[in-house]
Amino acid sequence: MSQTSLEYTNVINVCRELFSKKTKDYGTAWRILRPSSLTDQIFIKAQRIRTIQETGINKVGESIDDEFIAIINYCIMALIQITERELKELEIEPTLAVSLYDKYSKEAFDLMMKKNHDYGEAWRDMRVSSLTDLILMKILRVKQIEDNNGSTIISEGIDANYFDMLNYSVFAMIHLLKQK
Repeated sequence: MSQTSLEYTNVINVCRELFSKKTKDYGTAWRILRPSSLTDQIFIKAQRIRTIQETGINKVGESIDDEFIAIINYCIMALIQITERELKELEIEPTLAVSLYDKYSKEAFDLMMKKNHDYGEAWRDMRVSSLTDLILMKILRVKQIEDNNGSTIISEGIDANYFDMLNYSVFAMIHLLKQK
């Protein structure tokens, strides 16, 4: 397994474990959220990261790592909400929730591997602050698409933006873990 595959998988495993534990604690209460609400949750997390990066002050105490993990998990929740339309129940079995988590994290991984090949691992030379800005830009794009009732003329859809935000967050986590 390549270095990137291993690092990516390690980050996703941390996120998956947290998702699984929270699903056992809270059930799938997140299923009540509309995709736009999940977009706003991702925005809140990314904006907090940017504020801490710019000011160097963290008054809440949760780490930037925790916020990137939250973005990854919210992106997967959003992908489930927009893609799994036949699932009508708010409460789904934890095993199904984790299975869907695995499905979308695998799709994100496969997309990352394709893009990573074509872009020559350019993300390795990027700053975490740039990855944060890209996430914020993608959020603004998603909000605009949502405001346009999901329609685009030439651009990628909402799902592509969630996948990109997820992958940017994994890249940021890989950078942050190397700094420790």
